[in-house]
Parts: sequence; structure tokens; C-alpha cells
Amino acid sequence: MKILIAPDSFKESLQAIKVCQAIKSGFSQVFPDADYTLLPMADGGEGTAAVLSYVLGGRWKDVVVHDPLMRLITGKYLLLPDATAVIEIAEACGLHLLTVEERNPVITSSYGVGELIKDALNEGAKRIIIGLGGSATNDAGVGMLRALGMVFYDQQGEPLTQGGEQLTKLQQIDSSAFNPNILNTVFEVACDVTNPLCGPLGASAIFGPQKGASPEQAELLDKSLNHFATACRQHSKQNGNYYSDENYQNVSGAGAAGGLGFALMTFCRAQLQSGFDTVAGAVDLSQHIANADLVITGEGKLDAQTSMGKVAAGISQLAKLSQTPVIALCGSVDGLKYDHTTQFDVVMPSIQKVDSIDNVLKNAYDNIETTAVNIAAAIWLGQKMK
Repeated sequence: MKILIAPDSFKESLQAIKVCQAIKSGFSQVFPDADYTLLPMADGGEGTAAVLSYVLGGRWKDVVVHDPLMRLITGKYLLLPDATAVIEIAEACGLHLLTVEERNPVITSSYGVGELIKDALNEGAKRIIIGLGGSATNDAGVGMLRALGMVFYDQQGEPLTQGGEQLTKLQQIDSSAFNPNILNTVFEVACDVTNPLCGPLGASAIFGPQKGASPEQAELLDKSLNHFATACRQHSKQNGNYYSDENYQNVSGAGAAGGLGFALMTFCRAQLQSGFDTVAGAVDLSQHIANADLVITGEGKLDAQTSMGKVAAGISQLAKLSQTPVIALCGSVDGLKYDHTTQFDVVMPSIQKVDSIDNVLKNAYDNIETTAVNIAAAIWLGQKMK
């Protein structure tokens, strides 16, 4: 029996590879001779690079970059053997790099993201996978573009400083020193955010408050990003459409990571796609599923949001295409009941007893292993019944 184990991480308790190992440990107690393939998965957010490193190999590169407040830190990204770099923007401009008191999207910058991209280009990367998520910035990617050679001027011909607020002063974009390798590189952006750049559902209005913006600051930032988008269109026309003249302002995902999605589409010709699709394509998930007799996936909590681009739902859809049975083993299950139309053949929570949340998280490995044993035993019993 060929068993593919392909779960997401269980947030705050286990990385995806640990979940794989716990499930295999449980199943092996009943089916020791089964052929197991461990394929930890991610949805493009935190942990994506680690998953791809486990599956595809490669090497990590440490780089000294600037954090959201332009302080020097060490970030890292993954270089795969096929000249692909995997960059998680949170390594350089993540919200976790700031204290609560330091959060201020009016002044924070994505400059460090550009430094990671620049280093990857210098390493010979021909394809860059970028995971958007967890940013502390709302500068429409201008910091990133500055690190890659662009200069942004105000009406007096002075370069703008860092932060989204500065964009209200933007009068001229100089791309003459923009890194020439950008347009010879394929950018794939893992993005599960569907927000446009501006407006009531835009980057500033929806995510600004999470990053420390007051209502007044969020409104100012929205105007700044709208002004920047207008300036980008004008710049494109003046430069013979060297960069895309398409108005990406309202494209789904343009508002991701404080507008980094917009900048990557406009100046790097990036393709935005769901994080799950990005990872699934990179690890050849469809072929792994087609080769399996059984697929086991899972996540920390299976609920109504599971179908919104999450790993477990994506795997179940691919499994159904190849008519491969799929089991979802999760920390908890909320609101999903089995019937013949459900996307999973079996849905099983792993929590063994009523306990404190701290103990539940601490005992996640043992709970998953125990549940895997019981699922495997049920399969064995079914095989023996007349």
C-alpha cells in the first residue's frame, strides 16, 4: 500500500514535517510494510521555504538586510538547485520583527525585501518564488523598488524617504538604474489575499489597523497608494510601456503585503496565484497523489475556512480528480460533518481529551500519532471483515 502523507503545519504546535512524522509513526504500528511518502505542505505563508527545502533540497543563504524600521538584521532565503530562489517577505519586513509599540505603517519600509531579491539575482536566480504574508508595511512596495535601483522624487526634486506616507509627495519616478536582471527573471508570487490596492477593501483600510494605523492614518495611506498607482501609469506611458501599463490597482491581490503585490505585478511582471497552487506545482503534488493508494492530509483546525485556499481542501480536490481516497486528520473539526458529498472520505480530530489549550498544543505530536494508529486499525479491521 502506497500512502502519501501531505499535511499543513498545525499552527502554534507542530511544523508540517513533524505532523508527517507523527502520522507515519502511528500508521507504521499497524502497517509497518507500507510504502510511505512524506510531503509536508504549506499555503505560501510562513514555513513555505522550509517545506520546499525539505522536499526539493537547496541551500539557505543568510543576508544582512534592513528591517521595517531600517535597522540591520539577518534574513534568509532558500536557493534551489534549479536556479529558483524562495523568499518569504516576512524575513525582512515581517510584523513579528517589531514590538507592538513600534508598529507604524506610515513609516515602515519594504526595503529589506528588495535586498533579498537583489542578493538572489546576484546568486544567479532565474525564477523567484515570493511568499506574501505577515508584513508590517504599507508602502506599496516602494521600499523594495528603491533597493532594486529605483528613485522616487518629490516636487522639489528631492528623493522620498521611507514609508507609505511619503507617497503623497511623489512627482517623478526614475527607473534608469532599476536592476536589469528583473525583467529576465520569472516572479511567482504566492498570495491568498484578494484585496485590491485601494478603497474600502484595500491594503490600508483592511490591514492597516493590524499594523498599527489609526483610522486617520489608514485614510492617509489609502490616498498615498492611490496617488502612487496613478504615478506608475504615467511612468509607464512615458517610458514606452517598458513596464506593464495594465492598471493592476484593482486586480485581486494587489493590496497584499501593504501593496507589495501591486509593485511586483507592475514592475516585475509577477504572476500572483494561490499559495497552495504555487507550492503544489513546485513539489509536483498531483503526480504524488496519482501514485498513491491513500492520501492523508490535515491542518490544525478544519472549518469553513478550509475550502478558501487551504492545503487540506486543495489536496482533497486533486485527490478526487485521480479518485484517490483522502483522509483529513486535524487538531479539531468545527462544523463539518461526513456525508457522501464531502470532499474528504474521512475527517478525524486528533484531540484525545478535554484539556487546556497549552496542553493540547504541547501534546499535539502524541495526539496525532494516537489518532493515526486508530485510523490505521480501522482500515485493517475493514480489510479483515467479511
